[in-house]
Amino acid sequence: MKFGVVIFPGSNCDQDMIYVLRKIMEQEVVELWHKDHNLQGCDFIVLPGGFSYGDYLRSGAIARFSPIMKEVMEFADKGGYVFGVCNGFQILCEAGMVPGALLHNTERKFICKNVHIKAQHAGTLITAGVPQDKALKIPIAHGEGNYFADAETLKKINANGQVLFRYCDENGNITPESNPNGAIENIAGVCNAGKNVFGMMPHPERAADPNLSNTDGKFLFQSLLSMVTS
Repeated sequence: MKFGVVIFPGSNCDQDMIYVLRKIMEQEVVELWHKDHNLQGCDFIVLPGGFSYGDYLRSGAIARFSPIMKEVMEFADKGGYVFGVCNGFQILCEAGMVPGALLHNTERKFICKNVHIKAQHAGTLITAGVPQDKALKIPIAHGEGNYFADAETLKKINANGQVLFRYCDENGNITPESNPNGAIENIAGVCNAGKNVFGMMPHPERAADPNLSNTDGKFLFQSLLSMVTS
């Protein structure tokens, strides 16, 4: 599979993602500059974490208008796979490619720590291979990770199986105490109605290398590869 990782001014997790996809998962990866208009025949597009355009206005609000996003949106509209992590998730929300918005953390502080998340079902490319009863330990690093959607949108995404992950404790219990940023219903990741565009705040690429003594994030990459190549 050929992955394209989009690099915006201010991206700082692009090389982490490229390393995991190329070295750990042994996939072909190309770097896509934000001013490009060519996705180079990629099968899967990744929007990495970071601080695109310095997070001015709102996180992801300027990157959403980067030249390459026209091609990314057209690619997704045709059923192509797109995965946004942290700032990438914010960009997807700003572009309307996934429902909801990401607000400032309730404590108005940048949070960088390990948290636990739990897959909500096995009905998507990114969750199908994730153990449903396992609390995955995945790092977060964000100041605007507080997921919000109105009541009607929440009802719809819950009914459609669009909620990918929820924050939980180490035992898999979804509790207010395990919510690091105030996200509504503890939501840590969602997908679009077509289930080909995925966004999440935690960083699975930071939990996929044995040298880090944590490979819980690798479940997600294994899941998407097994589903696409099977």
